[in-house]
Amino acid sequence: MKPTQKHHTPRRPSKEFTYRVESDCILLDFLLATLKDKSRTTIKSYLSHRQVAVNDMPTTQFNTPLHRGDRITINFTTGYKIFRHRRLRIIFEDEYLIVVDKGYGLLSMATQNEKTETAYRIVSDYVKSNDPEGHIFIVHRLDRDTSGVMIFAKRQRIQELLQRNWNEAVIERKYMAVVEGAPTPERGEVKSYLKENAAMQVYSTNDSQNGQLAITQYNTVASNGRFSLLEVQLQTGRKNQIRVHMHDLGHPIIGDRKYGSNCNPIGRVALHAKSLRFKHPITGQMLHFESLLPEKFEYIVKQK
Repeated sequence: MKPTQKHHTPRRPSKEFTYRVESDCILLDFLLATLKDKSRTTIKSYLSHRQVAVNDMPTTQFNTPLHRGDRITINFTTGYKIFRHRRLRIIFEDEYLIVVDKGYGLLSMATQNEKTETAYRIVSDYVKSNDPEGHIFIVHRLDRDTSGVMIFAKRQRIQELLQRNWNEAVIERKYMAVVEGAPTPERGEVKSYLKENAAMQVYSTNDSQNGQLAITQYNTVASNGRFSLLEVQLQTGRKNQIRVHMHDLGHPIIGDRKYGSNCNPIGRVALHAKSLRFKHPITGQMLHFESLLPEKFEYIVKQK
């Protein structure tokens, strides 16, 4: 397989080679077979330093699925430009999707009071910097006070595919929360129907005719009696679901005054979208992304 050197993209360094995929495979397997003079460690280093691009999209994912005709570009000198923003990090990108790690305090999209500093605007500006005609579409939202993993689509058709088949596409959604007190039992399930009042406050009801079914599973990871770190898994995805259900348990999320918290020891609502596992709407590949737990979450439950 002969590489072809590319010179026509001035924004990229010169020592760059492109290879064409001849049959379906996984990226790491392709690189190992193609770069026979390179060690496995070196090849993994290329990936971790963003020196590999699939169809012009830099990736660090060793298990990225490849298909016949795909272009694999390797920059042997340096990594591709890394997107940097103090409140948001891109953790995955291909020609269909962008997965981000959203910071605490950042709105997902514009409101009447905030139109510029949003996750949507930040990612949109990034996409347009590479393609002035590029667009993004929000697949699901996180509250301003919730940090963690969030998905954008690059095409409206992809957004619609994911939203239409959300329950089938999303295999797992896990959150981490620090709550007041220590739940008893240490693990369990909360199930109710959620409604929203005129003041935009979501609450639980037993009325199945006028509420949306919401199911939340939780497991206590650590506790000092005063505060507990919970891993929370959603079986449904309703607005403010975790916040309402922790309030229903009698153990509201710390910092969440809207839903019953009386303290704010870490200066934020302690809710974090830890991981998301879903099926890619086009390739069918199972994708899994995680965001690091905020250090303050662990610190507060270790205090005596």
